[in-house]
Amino acid sequence: MAQAIPFSRNAGPARARHASKAMLLPIARQIADDLALRVHLALDALRRGAGSTSDAQTLTQIMLLTGLLAESGFGSVTGEQLGAAERAVSAVFDIGRETGEWRLDSAGFALFAEIATNYDRQLHSAPLWAITDASERLDRFTAGMSYQAPMRKRA
Repeated sequence: MAQAIPFSRNAGPARARHASKAMLLPIARQIADDLALRVHLALDALRRGAGSTSDAQTLTQIMLLTGLLAESGFGSVTGEQLGAAERAVSAVFDIGRETGEWRLDSAGFALFAEIATNYDRQLHSAPLWAITDASERLDRFTAGMSYQAPMRKRA
């Protein structure tokens, strides 16, 4: 009679290895597409003047995430682009609060269309660890804490 192959009953280490390998891969295509779609819908709503606070916040978040991912070596964005995007979205917030019309002008739209395209590429190519790290840094920034990446010990 054939003997059963003895499998380890402790799946923890195997699960941890699988999780660490997954961190090296890009996120699932469907998830990346869903995240990118939300950005494009917010961008279109603001282009048409049918936007909201939420749409402006979405653009602000992807502007920051794109910059953080680029800082980690995934994608490229210049300081000038980020500065211009910050001014454009600040104007959206100012005008939106005053008038109730949440609109992005044509120059702001063109700038954020480029940032959204870059964000799409980043979502489809950056590994999960980089996206997770950028998202955690954004969370720290919005909480008023230091968003700089912690210094890691080197062996």
